[in-house]
Amino acid sequence: MKLTAKHKAILASYGRSFLASALAATSIGGWDLKAMLVAGLSAVVPVAIRALNPNDIAFGLIADHAKIELDKLAKPTKKKTAAKKK
Repeated sequence: MKLTAKHKAILASYGRSFLASALAATSIGGWDLKAMLVAGLSAVVPVAIRALNPNDIAFGLIADHAKIELDKLAKPTKKKTAAKKK
């Protein structure tokens, strides 16, 4: 299975959340593996909820369609300008 840019972004988001919480748990409670895992998993849950949200345009179920529409809106349109008469 080849990872797309979207999949890499999702995995990076999960990884950052997990790592930040595991490090916070370590700084508070020492090297308690169970505390680090629980803290890390607790941080991943909101990211997973965001991924399951069909209205989230970044990682949600409509992300691909939303990107296409946003790209269409971002393209500049050529307008005809009337030449000024002197």
